[in-house]
Amino acid sequence: MKIIDLKTRCVAIPLNAQLRHNTGVHPGYFLRTILELVTDEGIIGLGEVGGGDQCGALQKLKPRIIGLDPFQLEVMKLKVLRSIYYMSNARLYAALEMACLDIQGKVLNRPMSDLLGGRIRDEVPFIAYLFWRYDRPGDGKHDQTAEDLADYCVELHQTLGVNAMKLKAGVMQPEEEVRVLELCRQKLGSDFGLRIDPNGVWSVSTAVKMGKRMEELGIEYFEDPSWGLQGNASVRQQIRIPIASNMYPARFDDLAPAIRLGAVDIVLTDIHYWEGPRGVKDLVAVCNAFNMGIAMHSGAEFGIELAAMIHTAATIPTMTFAGDAHYHYLTDDIIEGGKMEYVNGCIKVPTGPGLGVSLDEDKMKFYQKYYEEKGDYYARFHQDPYRPEWYPKVGGI
Repeated sequence: MKIIDLKTRCVAIPLNAQLRHNTGVHPGYFLRTILELVTDEGIIGLGEVGGGDQCGALQKLKPRIIGLDPFQLEVMKLKVLRSIYYMSNARLYAALEMACLDIQGKVLNRPMSDLLGGRIRDEVPFIAYLFWRYDRPGDGKHDQTAEDLADYCVELHQTLGVNAMKLKAGVMQPEEEVRVLELCRQKLGSDFGLRIDPNGVWSVSTAVKMGKRMEELGIEYFEDPSWGLQGNASVRQQIRIPIASNMYPARFDDLAPAIRLGAVDIVLTDIHYWEGPRGVKDLVAVCNAFNMGIAMHSGAEFGIELAAMIHTAATIPTMTFAGDAHYHYLTDDIIEGGKMEYVNGCIKVPTGPGLGVSLDEDKMKFYQKYYEEKGDYYARFHQDPYRPEWYPKVGGI
């Protein structure tokens, strides 16, 4: 079997609000690049990657992968990821590996999870991922107070059945953001999981101050409290809360320094940062050796990548934390059957061959046109439509 073609399309799906974070605003939609690897036997594998329109970047890799066997992933990794350091892009390789595993599963008539060691759970729990919202559904107002987000967390607990939350912080004053967790603890009880993630923009002194305030809440983890490996390590030394990261480390080159510095207790896996589903399994092996925790990062994925995330998470015994997901903000999906369903806060592992999902071509055409109308907002990411003079600051608080 050989790969004979690589096809790419960029699509955008509306959200139910504009989502604020510390480097800008998701302006009412997410966008993803969808790839299809075509084999000489007519089997097509699906992949997905974020970060704006990646069609051109993937097409540049096409000459390197045409003619390869989709089962020989180590050769593909060497040709795509290891050959030239300044062209190396783990995100692009991960999308290709995802598609190859989809092909392999279809050839073998087995779900992707079986290619990764076999699932040990049939469903994967997810969190209520909280963002400060502009133009929220219902009243069209903006989230302004901790009460707004705590009420939304209760709503997601009731409608989706989720039993943990994470606040994307670094937007409002730190005290108000910590108050969101305090209110969630009051409203949802001692067993409800709490997390907060300022994406490294808080200074060490602020992160330590807020961390000491949160110690009594018994939160699951404090994610990327300050910038860099040293920032996380400095905070970790001064508070009694586990430190997690999807930023430092977020690649194998930084994993050993992170361990030596004592920068992190819990590493958030990400299919794209950690070189595909197989790379995530490599990461888990290292984390297990050093008794580090494992959680799952979300990159604003659609159904193709979400399926890959679920397959991967289902095979990891030490992934005991509920996974991150932006999925509840999407108004639709590009896969047949529409959005995956939350049941008691969980999404079931797809059981069909490969990823177990397929593209809805009518929706692909519709949301490709929607993307063409809206455009690639990653080129203007550091913007806030309601604060035109705003720009992000790291360590300024």
